[in-house]
Amino acid sequence: MKYRTFGKTGLKVSEIGFGCGKVGGLLINGTIEDRRRAIDAALKGGINWFDTAEAYGSESALGELLEEAEAGDAHISTKLTLEPDQGDFIGQVEEHLDGCLSRLRRDKVDLLQLHNRIDPGLDDARAITPEDILGPGGILEGMEKMKQAGRCDFVGFTALGDVPSLHQVIESDRFDSAQVFYNMVNPSAARTMPDSWTGQRLDGIVDACKRHDMGVLGIRILDAGIIAQDVGDRRVSMMTKETDKETEIRKVASVVEAIGDTCGTRAQAGVRFAISCPHLSLALVGIGAPEHVDAALKAVEMGPLPTDVLKRLEDLYETDFIAV
Repeated sequence: MKYRTFGKTGLKVSEIGFGCGKVGGLLINGTIEDRRRAIDAALKGGINWFDTAEAYGSESALGELLEEAEAGDAHISTKLTLEPDQGDFIGQVEEHLDGCLSRLRRDKVDLLQLHNRIDPGLDDARAITPEDILGPGGILEGMEKMKQAGRCDFVGFTALGDVPSLHQVIESDRFDSAQVFYNMVNPSAARTMPDSWTGQRLDGIVDACKRHDMGVLGIRILDAGIIAQDVGDRRVSMMTKETDKETEIRKVASVVEAIGDTCGTRAQAGVRFAISCPHLSLALVGIGAPEHVDAALKAVEMGPLPTDVLKRLEDLYETDFIAV
């Protein structure tokens, strides 16, 4: 396993992290035997980052398994989903974190992250605004209070929503990290896309994070499973409102043709694409079975995608997934 520096935190983190969310869902739906096998394989393979959230329903399982494995030095990130209409963000942060720590069987977490989508124009009761985060008595003030109290080491947020709003939060220079959507179907967060691009544009997000020396966690690196097998796993769309599952399957088919059959399985190619980006601190892999850990570790061993494969993908993006 290779390790990267997690931005200004200075933490040395494995190139891939163990995703404990609904995508994959092993720690939610799997048997205790499979959960143990997967955690054991991850730890033995050098994975030192485990990502969960209160909304996933996996914190209790993760806490129990890491305690059982005596892996007290493993890094844990968890995420809070707050209720904007309830107000008292500082109180909400403390109350939600109380529950997280109890379930995780820890006195603190390495990284506490905000999970809400940041989009002032979205008709969603849980969508929040930059002012909700950065303003007096806001969410970040509550998170910083928890950091000062020693209940988390660092604070981050999920960079999904309205792009100008995301940049506003990043430019505050008050967060240690961001979770960023990045995969072979939409790598726009880490590169400039051509004018013909029809997918959601997350242009400049990774560059902005790097300017502020923030750790960057790559999420949805297999597009919730569609890159691996054309089937979304309890999928929540992160693309434009106009993008549907069939469109993404079509794009994945073009990607699969472009990369060929020499890069491992489709899932392994997706992992290798993510670690090909030097600006990602780590890539989170949703784990659905112990075998997924083995396959992901093998992908890391294989290393980044070859230069010629990356060039073919670049050519594909220039034509918006129309092979030429």
